[in-house]
Amino acid sequence: MLESLYVKNLALIQEAEVLFDSGLNILSGETGAGKSIIIGSVNIALGGKVPKDIIRKHAEYAYIELVFSVSDDEILKKLREMDIEPEDGQLIISKKIMDTRSISKINGESVPASKVREISGMLIDIHGQHEHQSLLYPSKHMEILDLYAKSKLLPIQEAYTKAYHTYLQLKKERSAYTSDEETRKRELSFLEFEMNEIEEADLKPGEEEELTQVYSRLSHARQIAEGLMKIQSGLGDENPSGALETVGSCAHIMAGILPFDDSLQGIQDQILDLEALLTDIKREISGRLDSMEVDEERLYEVQKRLDLIHHLEDKYGSTIERIQEVLEEKKREYERLQNFEQHKAALEREEKKALEKMKECAGRMGEIRRMFAGQLENVLRKALIDLNFLDVRFEIHVTDEETFTEKGSNGVEFLISTNPGEAIRPLREVASGGELSRIMLAIKSVLADSDRIMTLIFDEIDAGISGRTAQKVSEKLSIIGNTRQVICISHLPQIVSMADRHFLIQKTTDQNTTTTHIRQLDEKESICELARLLGGSEITDTVLKNAEEMKDMAKRTKSH
Repeated sequence: MLESLYVKNLALIQEAEVLFDSGLNILSGETGAGKSIIIGSVNIALGGKVPKDIIRKHAEYAYIELVFSVSDDEILKKLREMDIEPEDGQLIISKKIMDTRSISKINGESVPASKVREISGMLIDIHGQHEHQSLLYPSKHMEILDLYAKSKLLPIQEAYTKAYHTYLQLKKERSAYTSDEETRKRELSFLEFEMNEIEEADLKPGEEEELTQVYSRLSHARQIAEGLMKIQSGLGDENPSGALETVGSCAHIMAGILPFDDSLQGIQDQILDLEALLTDIKREISGRLDSMEVDEERLYEVQKRLDLIHHLEDKYGSTIERIQEVLEEKKREYERLQNFEQHKAALEREEKKALEKMKECAGRMGEIRRMFAGQLENVLRKALIDLNFLDVRFEIHVTDEETFTEKGSNGVEFLISTNPGEAIRPLREVASGGELSRIMLAIKSVLADSDRIMTLIFDEIDAGISGRTAQKVSEKLSIIGNTRQVICISHLPQIVSMADRHFLIQKTTDQNTTTTHIRQLDEKESICELARLLGGSEITDTVLKNAEEMKDMAKRTKSH
């Protein structure tokens, strides 16, 4: 259940917090007050598209926070499988929107928007404005039927999807086995040349780095020698200003003063150690200089080897390791071409096997869809009668198609007749906007029961209806609210009167800014808002009395 919504700096909203509860939560207000911004903020927080210029003017960022309470064991299990653990039964989903990026968090931990979208599907179902128009497309009909049949269909659907993608991949690989004998011979010859070129190079991991160091030393041998000779000269004991001569002189001076203060022994020892160290350094440099010579032949060999490595890297891969990987790939391709017919036959067998598995799963999916289509027809027909479709016929046709798609090999289409004597026809051909809206409400109520979704949000589900039909819709929403949390934006008095909690959305304007506010109404305020919806700008005593009567009638209806 959605416990609360907090919004800051979003469009016309400077700051607003709404505390929802179970049952039917109704939001009403003047046209243009910002009602849809409230529902839009929920959509955005749950990973929906962030509209351009949604951040309130002069604000650095916009912020949305949703607090859900989760108690359903199945949903808790799924969340834990995704490494998400509600804290004290609560799940806090937030989104911070800045000019250049957005940050989504769950219980304070940053997560990708895709993960939020995946979680939101377990918690809430949002029916946005004009969503009922999607019922005009048969693809939506299949989606609805598959959701209803999910408990039985999902395992088969997963097996089908795996077989389907395997089949497509094998078919793609097999299509590559079309070259003629002459072409294969040319390809084999070229592969053989490339493999020999790499193998003859006999490359070793780490070889390039080692040779680069050797090359650097050999190519700078003269500079190294000149530098060492300068160091040797600076250390030399034959140089009056050399380091060894200076340290030796210091040792001699210290030996002269040590008898007068034996606490200087430590300094004397350090001076002697330094003299020994400098002597060792001078000796090592002398040894290096004696053995050093410019080996032009070795330099040429190293340079030639590095050129070969670089040539192969340019041709086959950026590193020796990658070149070796390419060699293995070429060996596999060479083997494939050598045994072309055998590989082709094996692929054809695997492709046939995947196709058979795909057909088997598709057939089972069709059976399940037909079985659940009959069940869904019955429950939807009852739900439609509850929504003032008094003489309705409703059918779901599941057909077998010749082609296979990711969804299988079925077509699904809803058909309806809403008037006596009228032939049943595809939904897209006969349903009006108001009828589509009610049909979608019926579908949402049925799917909510099968999906265990605790929160349903409807943004103007009452579009295109009035009178008795509006009353029926309000009663349906109230019934759904007995077992689910329902949040609904509405402008119809019949629906607003049924509210268990009533929120008013208002827009205020001063000389510089326009701001949307939202607050919960008490009983008296709710009746006044109901009177406004009934009577427009002028609220008379008669209108107020009508509003009170409508509210009382709603209470009686809900108590039955």
